[in-house]
Amino acid sequence: MRSEQEMMDLILGVAKRDERVRAVTLEGSRTNPNVPKDVFQDYDISFHVTDMDSFIQDPGWIDVFGERIILQTPEDMAMFPPDLGNWFSYLMLFTDGNRIDMTLIPIEEKESYSQHDKLIKVLMDKDGTFPEIPEPSDEDYRVKRPSAEFFADCSNEFWWVTTYVAKGLWREEILYAQDHLNNIVRPMLIKMLEWQAGVLTGFSLSVGKNAKYLKRYLPEDSWNELMDTYAGGTYDEVWDALFAAGALFRKTALYVGEQLGYTYDMGQDERVTGFLHHVRQLPRDAKEIY
Repeated sequence: MRSEQEMMDLILGVAKRDERVRAVTLEGSRTNPNVPKDVFQDYDISFHVTDMDSFIQDPGWIDVFGERIILQTPEDMAMFPPDLGNWFSYLMLFTDGNRIDMTLIPIEEKESYSQHDKLIKVLMDKDGTFPEIPEPSDEDYRVKRPSAEFFADCSNEFWWVTTYVAKGLWREEILYAQDHLNNIVRPMLIKMLEWQAGVLTGFSLSVGKNAKYLKRYLPEDSWNELMDTYAGGTYDEVWDALFAAGALFRKTALYVGEQLGYTYDMGQDERVTGFLHHVRQLPRDAKEIY
């Protein structure tokens, strides 16, 4: 596997030799001093260029970075419509395990680019005209203290959608149930856990993309209880995961609410929890819910 120094020398060497590349910037985890380094860190690189079309029309220019296992160019994909405006990206995983996420950006957009993120580091500025950028900071990604309204809405959404999971389980529509558990119920639970981590650290941290660093900031029992919410492929396992999620949400929300001075709607919790238990015991041939 090529070293970090080898990769950076290669990237900057390509940029230095190509007159169309006027500046190079680094983004993402490699700019963040709070992120531990490891072999899976991507090189999130932007080339700020003239004549964008000449790069796009000759995709072979990226071969210089090495032999690839797989390439993705999101702006060329029909299934995932592009959302980068005039930018164009090459996501490259190489046979030695390194990965470069390369974005081409028209040089005339350097001002707007420099304001879109605080995890940016300028590696090369051939013309000396790139906007001044402060030292990289992850402050925009830190857990933010919720308002009372956000706290209440999170609780309401959590408990409201648990009833969808129960309905799907009773109907024996496990994909429907799992989808609501995984994509709505658990994200609300994780949001509440993030707020707990924020309380414990004075809202001075980032838990990372997809809350990947959350484990560092939670009590061990809370983490273990979160793991219990990941269900297997049987209906009983999904039911157990749903009730585990409810128990952990309740415990966490009571703590967060107490620390922030917010009231947790225990009546809502108790009514919905009772309904979930009732649905679990409801015969499959039932003609009425109650």
